[in-house]
Parts: sequence; structure tokens; C-alpha cells
Amino acid sequence: MQKGIKFRIYPNKGQKAFIHQTLGCCRFIYNRGLAMCKEGYEKGEKIGYGQTSAMLTELKKQEEFAFLKEVDSIALQQSLRDLDRGFVNFFQKRASHPTFKSKHNHFQSYRTVNQKDNIRIVGRYIKLPKLGYVKVRQSMEVGNIHHVTIEHTPSGKYFAVLNVESEPEPRPNQGGTIGIDVGIKTFYSDSNGNTVANPKYLERSMRKLVREQRRLSRREKGSHNRDKQRIRVAKVHEKVTNQRNDFLQKQSTMLVCENQTICIEDLHVKGMIRNHKLAKSIASVSWAKFFEMLEYKAVWYGNEIRKVPTMYPSSQTCSSCGYRNPLVKNLRIRIWECPGCHAVHDRDTNAGINILKKGLQLQSA
Repeated sequence: MQKGIKFRIYPNKGQKAFIHQTLGCCRFIYNRGLAMCKEGYEKGEKIGYGQTSAMLTELKKQEEFAFLKEVDSIALQQSLRDLDRGFVNFFQKRASHPTFKSKHNHFQSYRTVNQKDNIRIVGRYIKLPKLGYVKVRQSMEVGNIHHVTIEHTPSGKYFAVLNVESEPEPRPNQGGTIGIDVGIKTFYSDSNGNTVANPKYLERSMRKLVREQRRLSRREKGSHNRDKQRIRVAKVHEKVTNQRNDFLQKQSTMLVCENQTICIEDLHVKGMIRNHKLAKSIASVSWAKFFEMLEYKAVWYGNEIRKVPTMYPSSQTCSSCGYRNPLVKNLRIRIWECPGCHAVHDRDTNAGINILKKGLQLQSA
């Protein structure tokens, strides 16, 4: 299988200039191809990768576009392939219609393919097409590299995302089964009665973020000081993202290492975020990313992920006798007594037990 590995790179001044030149050329070709597709649609013609690729070849022959020959040709072709993939996803209703790229977007990237071993790691450097040897901070060993994506982030940092071959071996685990009920106050409660607190990284950084945002709003638009302040704001957001990702990685790895079967809720997070009162808290806790990590790590290491239907009343059902108490639908009720068997339940732990039971029923069905 293939997976992505992200390393930070440290290009010199000349390499930075070339990276931005390549980003600009890729953006220009992408927008040119998108305009060509729109014109063809208005005329009733279907424009695909073949036509846009031929357009790129013709542009390179013209003297006014000679700058396109200076950058990596594969990166330009890949930008057109991205455009073609964007239209495929749009027509298959997996994504919105492709839009024009802007140079004012502070996150930019381009992708190039490894051909004849022109992308490889040599010591403390990574060799990239046209760029040569760039200093890299390598944190793990890599296998055969298929392609690499060069990213420039809003905080001004540069990264290389390597797509490499990987053969993960199933890890021995304790063979347990567990049900997970995610929440906002507590990140999750499991069927064993354990709870993991929500670290609330965004909320804890909110005071600093508000201060930096206020300073940014006072800077004159287009000034150098405003750009420096924008980077300070981006660094606050980046730190929150890194803290959250580190937390999610550790929690998902721990669950996969300790359990063979993990039962979770099939939540429609995108729909839940439409609740304007809870949207910020739901986005901050990042359930969708947590579930995604559990799923791909389960594939890597031979675990099972069982999804319980969205509308299953896990919090309202008594885990002892099965009685359904509709009053528990109120989120303010955290501890309740079952009218049927008089068992006292913690709302989240009871939900975790019910999710586990339902998941195992789905497994045996």
C-alpha cells in the first residue's frame, strides 16, 4: 500500500524563489486549463486532459510564455491532472465545481513525480527535480518514493509530502473490544468506564489568538507589517493544529494497540456543525479526523472498526435492561436512573456500552 510522510524542508534563498516560481506557473496553467474547459462547455464541447495538455505544449512554444520551460514540466502536467480529477469528482458528486486558484491564498502546493530516481533522500538532504539538494528534517525511514508534494504554508514554512510504498505488518494487540462515545466536555467515554478529557487546544489559545487578530486588523492593508502580523496569526493556528493532531494520533494508536474490535458511532459531523451554537466546539474537538485515523490504522494493523447507525439511541437506552428513556434526549441530563430496573447510569459510559453491544450485534449479523 501507499502512504504519505511529511517532512519539513529548509530551502535556501534561491530555492525558495524557484519554489514560488513553480507555484505561480502551476497556478497559471491550472487557471488557463479551467478557463478552456469553461469555454468548451459553453460551446457544447467536452474538454479533457488531452486537450489541456496540448494547450500547455503550444504555450511553451510561444516566446511570451518561455518562463514555463524554466520550471519542472512534470509539475505543470500534474496541475492539469488535478484539474481533470476535480471535474471527475464534481460530476460524480464527490466535490464542488473546480474554481480558479488565487495567488492571495497563503497555502500553495505543487506535485511532481519520481522518474529515474530523481527524487531521493541523501543524508540530511532530499534531491528534488530542478531544485537540487534541499535540507530536510527526516523523522523516519522511507521506502520507494512515487511522488512528492511541495507545500508552502501560511506560516511561511516549507514541507515535502512524500508518497511512499509501505507494507504495514499486523501488530499484536490485547484482543479487547470497546465501544466509544465521543463528546465535547469529555473527548470520549468508553464501555469500560474510562473517560478522556477534551484538551480544548483552541479554547486555551483563544486569548492569544484574539490579541494577535486584533493587532492584524489594525495594520494597513498591503503593508509589510501586516504581512508579518498575518504570519504571527498563522503560527497560532498552526500550533493548535499540531497539538490537536498529536493528541488524536496518540489516542487512536493507543486504542488500536489495546483492542481488536472498536465500535464507534457513524456521525454526520458536517450536518452537526450546522448547529451554530455547537459548531465551534465540534470543529475544535475534531471527531471526523479521529474516526478517520482509527479507520486507516485498523486497515494497517488488522483491527476491526464497527460503525453503529447514526440514529441509534445509545444515550437513551438502558444498558442493563434495554428500556428507552426519551427524557435523556436533553443534553443537560448527565446521570439518570432507569425507570425499569432502577440502575443508575452515567450518560456517556452507558452510551459507550450500548455502542459496543450494537456493534457486536452488527458484527455477528
